[in-house]
Amino acid sequence: MPTAQSLSRFYVQVFLMGALSGAAHAAAPVPQLSPAIGGVLSEDCGSLISRVTSLPHTQLTLSETIKDGALQQGGQAVAEHCRVTGKMYERTSPIDGKPYAIGFEMRLPKNWNGRFLHQGNGGIDGVVHPAVGAFGGGPLTSALHQGFAVLSSDAGHAGANPAFGVDPQARLDYGYQAVGKLTPMAKALIEAAYGKKPDRSYFAGCSNGGRHAMVAATRYFEDYDGVLAGAPGYNLPLAATANLAGARLYQSVATREVNNHIDLATALTDKERQLVADKVVARCDALDGLQDGMVQDVAACQKVFSLKKDVPTCQGERDGMCLTGAQKDVLAQIFAGPKTRKGERIYASFPFDGGFGGGRSGVPSGGSPVGSGVAFWEFFASTNLDSGATGIIFKVPPESPVNFQGLEFSLKTDVDALLKAMYASNELYTESAMSFMTPPHPTDMTGLRNKGGKIVVYHGVSDSIFSVHDTEAWFKGVQKRTGTDMAKLYPIPGMGHCSGGPATDQFDLLTPLVKWVEQGVVPERVVASARGAGNAGGANPDLPSTWDGARTRPLCPSPKVARYKGSGDPEKAESFVCK
Repeated sequence: MPTAQSLSRFYVQVFLMGALSGAAHAAAPVPQLSPAIGGVLSEDCGSLISRVTSLPHTQLTLSETIKDGALQQGGQAVAEHCRVTGKMYERTSPIDGKPYAIGFEMRLPKNWNGRFLHQGNGGIDGVVHPAVGAFGGGPLTSALHQGFAVLSSDAGHAGANPAFGVDPQARLDYGYQAVGKLTPMAKALIEAAYGKKPDRSYFAGCSNGGRHAMVAATRYFEDYDGVLAGAPGYNLPLAATANLAGARLYQSVATREVNNHIDLATALTDKERQLVADKVVARCDALDGLQDGMVQDVAACQKVFSLKKDVPTCQGERDGMCLTGAQKDVLAQIFAGPKTRKGERIYASFPFDGGFGGGRSGVPSGGSPVGSGVAFWEFFASTNLDSGATGIIFKVPPESPVNFQGLEFSLKTDVDALLKAMYASNELYTESAMSFMTPPHPTDMTGLRNKGGKIVVYHGVSDSIFSVHDTEAWFKGVQKRTGTDMAKLYPIPGMGHCSGGPATDQFDLLTPLVKWVEQGVVPERVVASARGAGNAGGANPDLPSTWDGARTRPLCPSPKVARYKGSGDPEKAESFVCK
């Protein structure tokens, strides 16, 4: 069996050939892939471990039947399936002396649709989440519910702790190699269970899972036919570094300390963030033809909204109804994208949108964040998550995880030097973070395109950790370099990171992707719904009380925008057109 490293070298060679061919590859006809044909589990699930003994570097630890209805997804009973757990490439690190392995779970439906879905997980991985393949806010369906065989993994380390970053191989597994090792194993296990390999293979995930999806689309395109990437942090090391730089800016206007630590949330209170969001909506809401609390024409909004003019400037004490001049200066720099001392942007700019008030800040005595959404990413993640990621997982050489102080690292480390470390390597850490964490050539997807593969990307406009502007730049680059016939981007107004915000964040983009890949049906508008009280997928706490809890809107492929027709129920998607 070829190693992940050899596969990687092969795919890089393919991409170099593609880059040399350029326009010729982009002009090549795209083959139409045939639809998948389903099957049924050939034998009892419990005997699967004893029957599958020839998977290289793999130990299966459990196979059990999950009865019909024992698992619920979005209020619906998931049909009977087989759950298999295991681990791959078990080893002891020569660097930190700790045990490592790629832990995984597969769920194999009794009635299979002939498809495989690799579920990319978020954060820094380290946890084998249930392999259900559920995406899109509070999803009412899942890949498992639709009959996919689904794989989930911890990407090569146990525990969501950045300490694994001192082990060079664990870094590479987390970045991309775990996918290269897991994929052939999963397909072999599927063949053992159903008597044939999957006809069609898909990769899907949001956040870091979206990054995994982007990496799969470029490094492992031979193995996948369709890719669904949500909020893809394909420049994750840069985004995390920029978030640390943003924390420095917020620190300059923070007004309070808690337990001798600066409280970044006092730089911009929940009320002040909501003020900014309300002013954006007031200025831009009607640009799409209807005042409904949503900013659909985001690009036009950036041209007409002025933080300086449209948000009141405090003449006295802060009272939540104004911002000080210093707060405005900081916020302007945050949205423009923090810069180095030389004035070079670290990552990307962010658009002003109606979702900036999403989430609530605060940390209780237990130390866990109360809020989510914007408040979580701006004020908590920068000092509690991005510090460990940049300092221990991405930096060369890494900081010692022993007594690592995230807050101190975030607020005192030289950001310019840290940015340089994202591109550094040495004899022990042979690949930089910007090598092992990112797609080799993000906009070159000729390999996926020329085999008939497709990629669909969605991104919340109010995502405050991974910028929709960065994803839009990627999309335009793909159209220019690879072609316009294999990628779709769906910006979602108001939505935060993967879900939430004042948005219609419940949707199914996997089904349109499958139809595009297997039937040639090009996805256009996709109807999304809000998640009000009683929603089977879970209520959205950011949903405005003035909205119909079942509001629907069309998600429009970029650069189209959802616009009101001028008549019809303003709460229904059919009253809007994408243009």
